Amino acid sequence: MTTGRQAGIVLIVGMMLMSGIAAWTKVQSQPSADGRNAPSVFDGVLSSVAVSPEMSTAELRAALTESSVIVLDARPYEEYAVSHIPGARAVPAKPGTTPALYVADAAEIAKTIPDKSQPLILYCNGLFCGRSERFADDLTKLGYRNVRRYQLGAPGWRALGGVMQVEKPALLRLLAQDATSVLIDGRAEAGLTPRVRNAVSIPLPQASQAKDDGRLPMTDHNTRIFVVGTNGSEARAVAEAIVHDAFHNVAFFGGAITDLQELLDDEER
Repeated sequence: MTTGRQAGIVLIVGMMLMSGIAAWTKVQSQPSADGRNAPSVFDGVLSSVAVSPEMSTAELRAALTESSVIVLDARPYEEYAVSHIPGARAVPAKPGTTPALYVADAAEIAKTIPDKSQPLILYCNGLFCGRSERFADDLTKLGYRNVRRYQLGAPGWRALGGVMQVEKPALLRLLAQDATSVLIDGRAEAGLTPRVRNAVSIPLPQASQAKDDGRLPMTDHNTRIFVVGTNGSEARAVAEAIVHDAFHNVAFFGGAITDLQELLDDEER
């Protein structure tokens, strides 16, 4: 057998082996009938075409536990105040932008975060929202080297079990405007003073019980629910418990009930 013929046979065998390995890898990567190998929704991204890379919900959850990471809300403050990912910062608008082409002001970030290597995570209103992309592009042009987007945004965060945070002005306005909204007092049962007008008492241990006794709106799981507590940590814990009971429009107030004088019974102000 000539050397050239031997080389040809080796090449063919090698190609056959590579094809077999590729086919096996493809089969292994496909979800099995019982779904055990199916990808997790928390690891999904949109793979949108942009300069800045995307991150998954699982990655964002992990990043929120790191004090070195800064999360920036790329929406107008009015939207941020209604509901934002806990810990996220609001950013003023870029001068001269319109509502349709709104962009947060990268120049403001340059003033407050001069370190261009600082990890920054941006988000806005989900799949079809271009605000975080435009904001990321502006930050990149200013030299920021560690900018990522959570393109699933606020809607994706809520849909995947994330609780939101509401600011006081928006909380007061929405309670006055939305008659279907539910205000939850999440304080421990003992010592419920000062009393909050029109609030439903649901301490943390009673969150699941409240589904059966009428305290939670079981006929509409999209009802806007606000949770207040002795402090933001207590309110958040109750809000997260309610979210885990399949309510997906839940926000907590990060301050104390005593900061909400407008909601307290008149005799207790």
